[in-house]
Amino acid sequence: MNHFVFEPLRTCSLPVADSDARFPVARVFCLGRNYHWGDSPNGAREVPAFFMKPATSVIDATGELGFPSQTDQFCHEIELVVAIGKDGFQISEAQALEHVWGYAAGLDLTRRDLQMAAKAVGNPWEPAKAFDGSAPITPIRSVQVHGHPRQGAIWLSVNGVERQRSDLESQIWSVAEIVSQLSHSVGLRAGDLVMTGTPPGVASLQEGDVIQGGIDGIGTFEVRVGSRRAA
Repeated sequence: MNHFVFEPLRTCSLPVADSDARFPVARVFCLGRNYHWGDSPNGAREVPAFFMKPATSVIDATGELGFPSQTDQFCHEIELVVAIGKDGFQISEAQALEHVWGYAAGLDLTRRDLQMAAKAVGNPWEPAKAFDGSAPITPIRSVQVHGHPRQGAIWLSVNGVERQRSDLESQIWSVAEIVSQLSHSVGLRAGDLVMTGTPPGVASLQEGDVIQGGIDGIGTFEVRVGSRRAA
């Protein structure tokens, strides 16, 4: 029996839709760009750029969001979340969906000013993306019950004003392509989450803002931005 030097952290998890079970979260992978933001849809597709968030970034998409430190540009990014339910390495595109347990709607919350500063000097994005509570996610809908979404509106509004809207069929890379390509870089594990990129319309949030969003057939949410922590 293992003897740990201190008690291991409790496993992060998400609720499962229409169930009292929860989905245990392993790792969180994010795709940098998966919708056209003014560029031509007929151009060559760039190889997807992935980055990671810690498991502690994952929270239920309810209640109040903490306003993170070290930023004046706290931004929203609505995304389709893919929940992996089966281990795999170098998965073929044809078999990729067999590794998907379910889907959810989520927010990739970002400290945009830190991201822009990192981009300017070629540094990694993690300081902008990898903070606690930066991935609020709705209950996961299982593929077994709800199947794989091929299309559906993805949208987000702040204080009743719509900021982001697109459709899943407008994604540059499909879920099968994303899962396959990611698995050629790292072996995927049951419990991994993959956030698949956001449509245009990203903008800053302020204290007290009410965010509503969702993906048709997947899930909806409403959360409120809390106050900044005192320095």
